[in-house]
Amino acid sequence: MLLGAAARTLLEVAAHPKRLGARIGFLAILHTWGQNLSLHPHVHCVVPGGGLAPDGGKWISCRPGFFLPVRVLSRVFRGKFIDGLKRARANGKLIGWERPREFDRLLDASVRRDWVVYAKPPFGGPGQVLKYLARYTHRIAISNRRLVAINDRTVSFAYRDYAHGNRHRTMTLDGAEFLRRFLLHAVPPGFMRIRQFGLLANRVRTTNLQRCRRLLAVEPPADATPQLPGGDDATDRHERCPICGVGRLIPGPRLAPHELQRLLLRLDSS
Repeated sequence: MLLGAAARTLLEVAAHPKRLGARIGFLAILHTWGQNLSLHPHVHCVVPGGGLAPDGGKWISCRPGFFLPVRVLSRVFRGKFIDGLKRARANGKLIGWERPREFDRLLDASVRRDWVVYAKPPFGGPGQVLKYLARYTHRIAISNRRLVAINDRTVSFAYRDYAHGNRHRTMTLDGAEFLRRFLLHAVPPGFMRIRQFGLLANRVRTTNLQRCRRLLAVEPPADATPQLPGGDDATDRHERCPICGVGRLIPGPRLAPHELQRLLLRLDSS
């Protein structure tokens, strides 16, 4: 719901004629943890500074140093997220808010508060932002190098105290509490932390990137691969998987008959 509300907010506000008036695309990454392993769900969005005109005939750039008004983004996001909460509760997917009056009071209080969308240009350039986010995409909550000490009862780890001058501190937790905090950030099987929206959505990404580069007179990077995982682009020539109907069959090494038989026997025994 958080990812969907953020995506719809960006797409709709950017497309409005009084704002950017363009179809944008962006990368969104879900983070759920703070430095002390507390539950802190938030989404990082990496958004190009512009988009395609509605007819796709030109590239529309944002103003220097300004993309979209954050107050408008904040209010639209607030409305979409609260609407998502209402629908989730109506569909029985919101646990712990069985009393209608308490739920209504919570929503009323949320509407009266200003919500914050934080937007800024990338410090050090776009590459630096992607490098920063890449460190968090395939691990959960904490890295081994932050673990200071472990014994039969407690776990100690290093963290940054952003509330007090970004100081380096050490926190010691009971082993069970450490595991509880850690498991708060284990997403359900199949849940995608990294998602692409708008122009960068999987099914249209290759075509849109080619058009954007042509309008901006930019050559594709030397290591750009024409094949994109899970896409339905014209460059994706692999045969569709007959089992799932979505994936593509990628040619692999050819096996001799005796090697294939040995492999099948090994799979059967496992």
